Amino acid sequence: MSTEAANFSPAGGGNGGGNGGSDAPPPVILSHVSLGTNRFEEAVAFYDRVLATLGVGRVMDLSAQRAVAYGRAFPEFWVQAPCDGQRAQAANGVHVAFLAASPQQVQAFHAAALAAGGTDDGAPGPRPHYGPQYWGCFVRDLDGHKIEAMAWLPAA
Repeated sequence: MSTEAANFSPAGGGNGGGNGGSDAPPPVILSHVSLGTNRFEEAVAFYDRVLATLGVGRVMDLSAQRAVAYGRAFPEFWVQAPCDGQRAQAANGVHVAFLAASPQQVQAFHAAALAAGGTDDGAPGPRPHYGPQYWGCFVRDLDGHKIEAMAWLPAA
């Protein structure tokens, strides 16, 4: 676990993205996203490999409880077995997008996902319908969840 993650505090302390007790809102709107998996060990290996292309790694490992959290500084993305003991399901119309620093990272994410057993759902490239500076790709993970890597290109 990173030092930043060890200092994470849901009350806003540390580097966890909280507001440190201020009335000002934090710079992000989400705390975290969780995806359920029916193949915990395989899913964690998939995300270890794929998210590393974006400089993202494990920040909390609760494998004994069948949950792992990823982030750059604090737990933003969780992969876990469903808490209710039922099978995980991929939802139609839902996807999780990971922010990349460049089109090269988007391409590396896509290649790593396919190499790790994911399936292509949209090759890396511009997505002008999202804006002229949007560059992204889509893949399906081992459980069928739609995930994306995207980068904002510099203004022309």
